[in-house]
Order: sequence, then structure tokens, then C-alpha cells
Amino acid sequence: MATLLITGADLLGTGAQDLLVEDGVITEVGSIRSAKGADVLDADGLVALPGLVDLHTHLREPGREDAETIASGAAAAAVGGFTAILAMANTSPVTDTAEAAERILDLGRATGLVDVVPVGAVTKGLDGEELAELGLMHRSRAAVTVFSDDGHCVHNARVMRRALEYVRAFGGVISQHAQDPQLAGPNACAHEGELSGRLGLPGWPGIAEESIVARDVMLARHIGSRVHVAHVSTAGTVEVIRWAKAQGIAVTAEVTPHHLVLTTDLIAGYDPTYKVNPPLRPQEDVDALRAALADGTIDAVATDHAPHARHDKEHAFTEAAFGMLGLETSLSVVSDVMVGGGLLDWAGVARVMSVAPARIAGLAAHGQPLAVGSPAHLTLVDRDATVTVDRSASLSLSRNNPWHGRTLRGAVHATVFGGRLTAQKGAIA
Repeated sequence: MATLLITGADLLGTGAQDLLVEDGVITEVGSIRSAKGADVLDADGLVALPGLVDLHTHLREPGREDAETIASGAAAAAVGGFTAILAMANTSPVTDTAEAAERILDLGRATGLVDVVPVGAVTKGLDGEELAELGLMHRSRAAVTVFSDDGHCVHNARVMRRALEYVRAFGGVISQHAQDPQLAGPNACAHEGELSGRLGLPGWPGIAEESIVARDVMLARHIGSRVHVAHVSTAGTVEVIRWAKAQGIAVTAEVTPHHLVLTTDLIAGYDPTYKVNPPLRPQEDVDALRAALADGTIDAVATDHAPHARHDKEHAFTEAAFGMLGLETSLSVVSDVMVGGGLLDWAGVARVMSVAPARIAGLAAHGQPLAVGSPAHLTLVDRDATVTVDRSASLSLSRNNPWHGRTLRGAVHATVFGGRLTAQKGAIA
């Protein structure tokens, strides 16, 4: 494997150092004049972070390769600064067996761009009734640790309890899509409030999320197991998680870039680009999410990258598919809003986009310090760059990008995966 010398990188915003990478491992940090035979990457003025980790990516393969493939999603992830992504289970067929999980693992390895980590379904077929092969998926080559029926809530409390009991034996975690189907009905598609009422859109109240989270943290406390809250969207959920953590309950949580910025007023024009589950919320929820991410109540940023083919997204709002793209823009959004807003420094960005996600997912090779002996997974960020998002330039196969036309400050300059440059200045390596 080639030797790589990265010169002048600002490590987590704390000062410039050189990094020498040999055989996929950081072997020297400091002032390195030269390295025989090394490829040199000039990182003067760039912030170096441990490679980003996404806890929540929809890759659509198998079943909907017209919207995304593992290869196209991995390419988008590399450009976005990611070195590991967790592939959600709601494919067709569902990732609910060891064989299905291993297939995702192998397709991911074939890309050579990022570690694609399969997420196993909690229940067979995502139907919420019978547990999937949790133990077999964990014991397989895929070593599945995170399980989720994302897109569907594990709404049956007895099934959720059994799942938490099962994964406790091997340190697994259940990632819950918190949406009580009785409170947010089958047609709910917008935040329940004055605007949804005026637009005639079925409402999705915050309590539908908050009540499930409250139930699940109590189950986790009773069982002594780990629960993770996917895509937190309300201030009420933040309150529940903050309380649960104060009690010592093993709960973690993620927030999406779009829920940190975009608000429900964007649906006023019925643009299906802004239809997402959970829905965009009012500004007071956005403010609470930003504060919770800054203070550690919310552990991680996760993209919930959800590509869709045009014929699934370009419908009347109530009929359009839920979801937005996120892999290529997430770092820029967090830089613009959280760093630019003084809520996080670059060490904080590393915490919420690499260190904490890797810890939650049990990825020992990721989220490590930029120090001698660590695997050479890292992201170089141009903190001063401005990028105007152009959906047509995306490496994703889909174009449902809510950031199109927006200018953001801070951009990924290069991604290094296992000591190899996989993306640089937006171009795949």
C-alpha cells in the first residue's frame, strides 16, 4: 500500500501538524520534513477530522437500484467526507437474515470507498410482529450490531421489549423510528399545526414521536439494554432524552442536518422535496435540536439519506415519497449552522459526526484520534470554502435534494479511507 504524507493539517482546529500514513495506519504525527516514496497531500489551512460516520443511510439496493445503489451511495458518501455508513434494512428484500446482511457487506467492500455496515431489521419483513434473525445476523460475517425497522415504528411494546432483551446479550442496540401509528395516522405527512390545517395536509403531531421515546427509554431502563432514537425532531423528545440520560438510562440519539435547519413553513408551496419523515418542525423545535446537539443530549448527526426516483417524489404532496438526500451536504450544513453559529468547535464536529456515531455502532476502527497507531480514516475540511449546492452535480442517482441553490460555508476537501484518497475537491478518486 502506498505511503501518504499529509502536510500542514489543522488537527481538529487545534494546530497544524503533518501526518504520515503507512499501510493504512497513521505512523507519525508532527513536523515531518519528507517521507521517501510518499504521495504528498498539501493540507495547509484545512481542518483534519477523523473520517465521518453516518448512522443512518438508505442505499436502496437490493430492490430499488433506480433510486440508489450501494456503489453510487458509497461514492456520494466519500465525497461527503464519510469513511463508514450504516445501510438501513428497508430494502427489498428486507435485510432481516444473515445472508442478506452479508450480501450488503460484500457489495460495500467491493466499492473500496467506505465501510458499508449493514443494519439488521428488528422484525421479519419490517412487519412489527415477529423478531428477525437478530442473533444470526450478529454472528454472521456482517457482525450486525445495530437493528432498526426504520420507516416503520416497532410500535408493539412487547415486541420492542423482546428485541431489547435479545440484543442485550451481545451489546447490540435497537434504533427506533419513533412514530406512534395511532397518533400519526397512515396518511400523516406534515407537522400538525396551523399550517397543515390551512393546507389541508394530514397532521403528524410531535407527541407521536415523544410518547414512543418515553416508552422506549423506560423499557431500556427496565431491561438494562441500549436504545437509540433515530432522527429526533421535537423539543419534547429532547426533554425526554435529557431526563433519561440524567437517570443513567442507556439511550443515545441522532438528529439530521435537515432538522437542524429546515422548518415546516417550507411546505407552504406543496413542494414534495420537503416531505420527510419525521416532518419538518417549527423554529422552536429547530432551536431545541441545535442546543441539544451542542450540549451532548443528542449524541450524533445522521443524514437519513433517502434517495428517491423522480417518479416516486414528483407527485402531489400527500402522495409523494418521504425523504431527502444528505450524504454530500451534511458536513457543510453542520459547519454552516453549528460551527458558524458558535455552537460547536471542530472538535465538537468530530464528536457528533465521527466519534459518537462510531461508538454507538461499535465501529472500533472509526472515530479514533488522529494519532500514531490509529487507522488512517480521515476527512479534510476547507472551513472557509463556500459551496452553492447543485442537485445535478450529485453522485447519488436521485435528485431530491432540499439544499439545491443554497450557499453553505465549509466544505469537504478530501477523504482518506484506510490510507487511500477516495475523494478530493468533490471528485471521486
